[in-house]
Amino acid sequence: MRKILLLFIFISIHFTQAQTDNKEISLKVENKTKPEILEALESSSGYPIYFDERWFDLSKHTGVYKGSPITILRQILEETNVNFYMKGDRIILTQGSVIYDKLPDGFLETKPEQDVLANKSSTEISDPVFYNNNTVKSDVIETVIIGKEDRTEGKNTYQLSGRAMSKKGEPISGLNILIPEKNIGTVTDINGYYELNVPKGVNLLETQALGVGKVKKRLIVYNNGYLDLELTQSFEELSEVLVEANARDNIRTALTGVEKINVAEIKTIPLVLGERDILKVATTLPGISTAGEGASGFNVRGGKTDQNLILLDGGVIYNPSHFFGIFSGLNPFTTGSVSIYKGSIPAEFGGRLSSVFDLTTKKGNNEEFTGEASIGPVTGNLTLEIPIIEGKSSLIIGGRGTYSDWILNLTDEESLQNSQASFYDAVAKYNHNFDNNDELNITGYYSDDVFSITSDSLFNYNNSLVSLSYKKVFSEKHQGELVLANSNYNFNIDYASDFSDNFESGYSINESELKLKMKYFHNIKHTFNYGINSKLYMVSPGEINPGNAESLIEELNIPKERGLETAVYFEDSFEINEKLLLNAGLRYSFYTAFGPRTVNTYEDNLPRNEETNIGNETYGSGEAIETYAGPEARFSARYFLAPTFSTKISYNNTYQYIHTLSNNTTAAPTDTYKLSDSYIKPQRASQYALGFYKNFADNIYEVSLEGYYKTSNNLLDYKVGADLFLNENIETEVLQGEGKAYGAELLLKKRTGKLNGYLGYTYSRSFIKLAGDFQEETVNNGEFFPTNFDKPHDFSAVLNYKLTQRFSFSANFVYQTGRPVTYPIGKFNFNNSEYVMYSDRNQFRIPDYYRLDLSFNVEGNHKIEKLAHSFWNISVYNVLGRNNPYSVFFVTDSGEVKAYQSSIFSIPIPTITYNFRF
Repeated sequence: MRKILLLFIFISIHFTQAQTDNKEISLKVENKTKPEILEALESSSGYPIYFDERWFDLSKHTGVYKGSPITILRQILEETNVNFYMKGDRIILTQGSVIYDKLPDGFLETKPEQDVLANKSSTEISDPVFYNNNTVKSDVIETVIIGKEDRTEGKNTYQLSGRAMSKKGEPISGLNILIPEKNIGTVTDINGYYELNVPKGVNLLETQALGVGKVKKRLIVYNNGYLDLELTQSFEELSEVLVEANARDNIRTALTGVEKINVAEIKTIPLVLGERDILKVATTLPGISTAGEGASGFNVRGGKTDQNLILLDGGVIYNPSHFFGIFSGLNPFTTGSVSIYKGSIPAEFGGRLSSVFDLTTKKGNNEEFTGEASIGPVTGNLTLEIPIIEGKSSLIIGGRGTYSDWILNLTDEESLQNSQASFYDAVAKYNHNFDNNDELNITGYYSDDVFSITSDSLFNYNNSLVSLSYKKVFSEKHQGELVLANSNYNFNIDYASDFSDNFESGYSINESELKLKMKYFHNIKHTFNYGINSKLYMVSPGEINPGNAESLIEELNIPKERGLETAVYFEDSFEINEKLLLNAGLRYSFYTAFGPRTVNTYEDNLPRNEETNIGNETYGSGEAIETYAGPEARFSARYFLAPTFSTKISYNNTYQYIHTLSNNTTAAPTDTYKLSDSYIKPQRASQYALGFYKNFADNIYEVSLEGYYKTSNNLLDYKVGADLFLNENIETEVLQGEGKAYGAELLLKKRTGKLNGYLGYTYSRSFIKLAGDFQEETVNNGEFFPTNFDKPHDFSAVLNYKLTQRFSFSANFVYQTGRPVTYPIGKFNFNNSEYVMYSDRNQFRIPDYYRLDLSFNVEGNHKIEKLAHSFWNISVYNVLGRNNPYSVFFVTDSGEVKAYQSSIFSIPIPTITYNFRF
């Protein structure tokens, strides 16, 4: 009887237990952490649950769980690395590992050990002590548990991904993440993200990068997981040598024609009047030049100045220069990174044919108040970094101004003594980190120039920009950024004379853009970039108004132009194997010119001019005038010929829907803008590139050789004798032709050592053909001829020699072939009047250009505890006193045609600049 009773009790307990296991319960939680939810489940189910609260983060959750207690428990633990084991009526949670209650089949057979800690002796890992979520401390190296064990998984490798950040919250790019004993490694991208396939079990992870402190972590890998790394800056940043964390990017990435400028290094390069100039340094790199000293804009691989997209935190800057290009409009103290794409242009960028200058403003220090300043002979610069919420948000403010009028007053030239030339610019950026997944950036920029070289004309132009960016990390694989930006550029002339022809004139362009950029880390072999952007153009081509009541100038306003440019893109970075990396993308752009606007109509099969104008057609507000669209392919590939030697190829085609109108030889602020419409088609270009890249002596030396060939269509130029100023029928004065450019670029760098720097040489040619159906639409008999910026030979040397840690010499040498020019070659009489006869367009060249600059640099002592860290730069610009011509022009004097040349800096210019950080 006693045995029967015990059997009944045993069966009842198990029956009750089975009923409890299958019992459906509902658990409603609101704003609770995982440990709090587990405690609520414990109360509702009656099961004791054993766990350590430190295994879970403190994020809050709200929702309703339904099902059996075990089903709900699985839901709670689904996105954690915590497993569970049930013993009787108790539930025991474990971090990562699985508790086995029976030996697997064949366990007692003799075979090599295959468990999680395979190939590791028990003495290598000390007893861990839990101290943080997912992390344990050993006696020597921090141990991190990655993922949770799944007994049904049979994989031997798992994916580890994450992000490397500095303690200031800035992403660290080019960081080597290695598991040396397994010969496994990867490098973080520009945003600090990485992916790495790691073996199951114990792995020792290390990080390596110049300027960044090393990190070592022991990983116990059970499954796919996520590991963020926080690193500190190392003292290597104080060195004056060329230090870069991405030392192997030149051979590793698939992109061709990419240049990155380390802003911190340019302070030793001697430039005009001691002013640090990011964009002037860019012109010392192969493939990037200007039409002349003091010319605005850049010519990249044979392209026009309007074919470059210059971005600051996602917003466009139309004129990034002060005083006709002598100074840069970008503050080096507030600029964080500079990337220039002149070959492979990523699919996210579009709207320009030649290049993208992608600049970002650095984030302010969110831990302590710091600043940097400089005082030079003509400019002053002050930047402040202000913590707003310690460790989370900061504000950086930078401002520059000039006091250069005193130099003009000291000149012997009487016409310049009453002149003025002043400018200033200001930039501010607010950065806020809500958490590791959400970040807000707001940037504002403004620059203003006022100058008067002659007594009767006052010129003024300004840029303004506002950019708002919100970055979101959705998961360890998925992230995105939403950017809203507005840019505006204005140019004005105030002309006042003793006659009745006073006037005020100007033009402006405004654009607003919204773009969504997404990135998805699919796996170790695939990284996808995709997105959409839309840009609204508002162009006021020009206006003129009488300067006063006595002026005889009539008021004229050229009607505004409006256009909408939209694009979608998708790009995949695909690592086929260790040697071959592909980057392929497709961008599809749409453009619509819309009203209100009145468009002229012209007779068919006749040239467009006033005589062939037969009427016009009016379009209402928002009505489409003309639409253009087309695909833009982006492809590049890298192949390792050896561990330190790679070759790359690339192809990309681009569309450009905005043009500049200019009949000057060099770019100037007076150039106006024109949108594509019924008569002016969008510019198109295709570029092919091939390059070889080699590093020597542990990446101390770097050499690259790139060749390119580019074809273009619908390039905008002008008819002979064209009048572009305030022309209501501009389509009658311009031509569109085809172009071709080709060249080779050689760059040799030495990154470290007492002597460091680089040598660059470019051989390039740039041609255009204007061959219309009629004589007035044809230039140089319809044959290809050199563009205004065709310079076959361009050589630069930028060198720095360290005497000690505090004293150094720097040199900058530039040689360029003289640019093309059109000369008068004779004169003739017609109807008793004398006329000058000119050569074919751009048949001759001005003299070659060369210049040597020297500087002596003095760094303050490197004591950590001091009020400010100083830096002196003593430089001489144009040491040889070369009278380099800026332009050549011709004047008829007493019936004789005389040639003159103008120069910007024809004598050596010494400068002393004092910089300090605090």
